Amino acid sequence: MAKGIFITATDTGVGKTVIAAGLAMVLKAKGMKVGVMKPIATGCSGDNPKRLISMDAVYLFEAAENEYARLTSPVRFRNPIAPSVASVYEQKEIDLDYVRRAYEELQKHYDFVIIEGIGGILVPIKKNYLVANMIREMGLPIVIVSHASLGAINHTLLTVDAALMRGFVIRGIIFNRAPIVNYSLAEMTNPRVIHDLTGLPILGSLPELESVDVERCEFGNLKEMFEDRINVNEILK
Repeated sequence: MAKGIFITATDTGVGKTVIAAGLAMVLKAKGMKVGVMKPIATGCSGDNPKRLISMDAVYLFEAAENEYARLTSPVRFRNPIAPSVASVYEQKEIDLDYVRRAYEELQKHYDFVIIEGIGGILVPIKKNYLVANMIREMGLPIVIVSHASLGAINHTLLTVDAALMRGFVIRGIIFNRAPIVNYSLAEMTNPRVIHDLTGLPILGSLPELESVDVERCEFGNLKEMFEDRINVNEILK
């Protein structure tokens, strides 16, 4: 079994893709052979419904310089909604066995795999099958990506609680798009409060990076900022 990590978040749009890509780039620089995967993607683009493109998956693929595109993004939907709903609207069944085979194949080619979930851990993929079920099947520890602004305490604690109830190993929490200047009192104090309430490691924070653009597949100074501001060793322990 390859080593790896599952990147989840308190919500959609928090920045899992940027965090997963940054981690992949840093681990590659350390000499590791890193595989990346976005098992289920919605909000994809393209004219051919059988060849939809997930820019999140493309971003991960390029960041890790992988070789097996079909393994990176096995299931894709056009509508930016929960996978279980997209499956109904687009009349396309989600083949979980296909996802499992892709994950197992990915493990054969790489020393470390980074899996990016969709939304949070309770997002429904199929009836009676959540992102949490996928995490359990893969048997990977998780990193939780959160925002630092007002509401972060509640959102993060709910995610932590749901993860611990299911027996998941949580490596820590990363705050994304955290302001460096002109921050609010909530943004200044929330990370410490969350650490005190959960006892989990705060792995670091990334600011909004103007040079980083997932849709345009631009990485800018992501690798350097990730190396400087995120405790990668805690993720790998």
